[in-house]
Amino acid sequence: MTGGSDGSGGGQRDDRGLAEDGTIAREGSLDRVPTAFRPLVDAVRTRTSALFGADRLHSAYLYGSIPRGTAVPGVSDLDLLLALHREPTGADRADAEALGAGLDRDFPVVDGAGVLVHGAATLLGPLERHDLGFFVACLCTPLIGDDLARELPRYRPSRLLARETNGDLALALPRWRERLAADPDEEERRRLARGISRRLVRTGFTLVMPDWNGWTSDLARSAEVFAARYPARADQMRLAAATARTPTPDPAVPALLVTDLAPWLAAEYTAVHGAKAPRP
Repeated sequence: MTGGSDGSGGGQRDDRGLAEDGTIAREGSLDRVPTAFRPLVDAVRTRTSALFGADRLHSAYLYGSIPRGTAVPGVSDLDLLLALHREPTGADRADAEALGAGLDRDFPVVDGAGVLVHGAATLLGPLERHDLGFFVACLCTPLIGDDLARELPRYRPSRLLARETNGDLALALPRWRERLAADPDEEERRRLARGISRRLVRTGFTLVMPDWNGWTSDLARSAEVFAARYPARADQMRLAAATARTPTPDPAVPALLVTDLAPWLAAEYTAVHGAKAPRP
C-alpha cells in the first residue's frame, strides 16, 4: 500500500478542488445527493446488494452529478461503479446492464443509467494506479462495502495523472467514426453526442490540469479552464460542454467534434503529456 486515503482528501476542498496538503480532494458525498434523487439512491443500494450479493460484490460507488449535488431531475444520468471480489464475467456485465436498465426505467428522475463493473484487484493494481485508482479515490462516493480508497494514495494534478487518465483519446476516434457512420437512430445519436462530448471536455481539461494545478469535474468550468490556455479552440470546447449537458440528436454536432476538435486534441495531448501506458 502507498500512502492511504481516508476519503477526505486531506482536508477541506479549496476553489480548485485541492485539500490543504495540495492533493486532489475527494468530490461528492451522500450528504450532497439532492432530495429528488434520494429514493433512487436507496433503490440503487437495495437492488445492487440483492442482485450481486456479498459473494460477488466487494463495494459499490456513485459518481457524477448525483453525489456532487448538481444533478438536474429528468436531465442528469445515474453513474455507478461496482467493484467485484474477482474479475467480472460476461454474466456479471449482463447483470450490471440489467441493473442500470431497470433503474433507468423505474426512476424518471434520471435520463439514463450507466453501471461500470471491475474487479477490486484491477482497481487497486499498479497499471490502473493513476487512472481507475484515481477515479475511485477522488471521483467516486462509497455507497456499499469497504471503501477501496483507503488502499490508494493521495493524488496531485500532475502530468502523470494527465497522461494516465486521458492519454488514449486517439484510440477512441476510429470507434466514434464507425458508430457515427452507422446511421444511428435518434436516441443513439443523443447517447453518442453525450459520451463523445464528455470525453472531449474531460480530456481538454486534463490537458491543462497540471499547469492550472487543480481539479474540477464541472463541465462548464472545465471548458473555461481549457479555453484560457487554448482560445482558438474555445468555442468548440464550449460546444462540447453544452452538448455533454444537453445532448442533441443533430448528427452535425458530434460529427464536427469528431472530425475537427478530437483529432487535434489527441495529437496535442500526446505531444504535451505522452501516450497512456498500453492495456492488455
